[in-house]
Amino acid sequence: MQRLSGMDASFLYMETPTHHMHVCGTLLLDPSTMKDGYSFDRFKELIRARLHLMPMLRRRVLMVPLNIDHPVWIEDPDFNLDRHIHRLTVHPPGTPHELADVVGDIASRPLDRSLPLWEMNVVEGLEDGAVALVTKMHHACIDGITGADMMSHLLDLEPDTPSVPPPADEWVPDAVPSDVALCADALVSRAKDPLRTVRALSRTGRSLIEMGRQVIGIGTDQRLRPALPFTGPRTLFNAPITANRVVAFGQARLDDLKLIKNTFATTVNDVVLAASAMTLRRYLLHHDDLPDRPLIAAVPVSVHGKTEHGGTNQVSNMFVRLPVDTDDPVEQLLRIHEETKDAKAVHNAMGADLIQDMALIAPPGIYNLALRLYALPQVSATLPPVQNVVISNVPGPPIPLYIAGARVKGIYPFGPLIEGSGVNITVLSNMGNMDFGVIACGDTVPDVWQIADGFSAAVLELRAAAKSQTAPTER
Repeated sequence: MQRLSGMDASFLYMETPTHHMHVCGTLLLDPSTMKDGYSFDRFKELIRARLHLMPMLRRRVLMVPLNIDHPVWIEDPDFNLDRHIHRLTVHPPGTPHELADVVGDIASRPLDRSLPLWEMNVVEGLEDGAVALVTKMHHACIDGITGADMMSHLLDLEPDTPSVPPPADEWVPDAVPSDVALCADALVSRAKDPLRTVRALSRTGRSLIEMGRQVIGIGTDQRLRPALPFTGPRTLFNAPITANRVVAFGQARLDDLKLIKNTFATTVNDVVLAASAMTLRRYLLHHDDLPDRPLIAAVPVSVHGKTEHGGTNQVSNMFVRLPVDTDDPVEQLLRIHEETKDAKAVHNAMGADLIQDMALIAPPGIYNLALRLYALPQVSATLPPVQNVVISNVPGPPIPLYIAGARVKGIYPFGPLIEGSGVNITVLSNMGNMDFGVIACGDTVPDVWQIADGFSAAVLELRAAAKSQTAPTER
């Protein structure tokens, strides 16, 4: 048995029938490069041959009775690959909108916790003979960095699929422990490290003091003005979410984002946030719901290699204001650049361990109860939203890649929705493109393609503004 970290376990605790905590991804593939032609079975056999490189795929989660401690992973004795890989066909003509409908339906259904928490769907019948591989994995098993690592085991540098050396040791499944054994192991785990909560409290206290010093300006040159959770306006994005998910996706040229970044002396992430602000402003304006102050975006930040905690998920958050109160794209970009500088300073002061420590301090039962109470519609609809949207930027492959011999044409990521925040925009760099996916609650943001198409248009608009400049603009 392997116990989950507090952060990994928190993604299980916060899940409800309407608040799914899985991550989806869609690989759009060109099967014309497959030797001897397309075959569904080749995808399945590739996964089977590489299972030992991705041990999480055979692990099943077990909750500890009474939430004495965090859940555990076991090597599933009933593992069956056929339960996880499925074959689907879309109705012709198989346009991107038809594919998005399939992905939205997959994302709308929670994963079965009696099985390892993942599934893959091979979608056939797309236009131009394309095939899609739609993956769904629980956030307790994956974050941006571990997802990229898993992708490296699935994807190849050439269409001729190389053989993978077999595992050094034969895989041995676990016996499913009894409830008594789970409780006993949890008590032993806590007894071995009785001071872990004390250490977490100490680190949390130091982090909060340092954050306060940065915000107030004690011992620094200037006082920061960081965006804070629970300070954003309430918009139609921030209604209680249902189980219904809709998605849309697209691509922008990475060279365009770099041109904008270089011209206005910002960062690529600033450009992503600015394009998001532009499309969200226009969406809200179209729906007569534009607030008179900025939105608050939660931006996940990887802390791999910087934290004392283990576990799969090593991630923190910074909060950034999105200036939807102005319609000038360059002004939006420059304001966001200033915002992110303050956000990064506060995030650095916060430290890499704060969020993981907070998940460790709260007893599992209380933490679970608090998250579920906030997820109640009457609660999330009354309290201010933690954030208005979530926007993630994930590094991707800079070179052509293949899976089972099929060339990867696009990689479209879809993160989870957070209760009270019905839109998530995730971008991923891929072979000179910036692939992006938008996922939303279909009952509050049904026309999600407006946001996706608006993101592409916003990048082109910023590129036009950059080309009209003769030198970097200073605020």
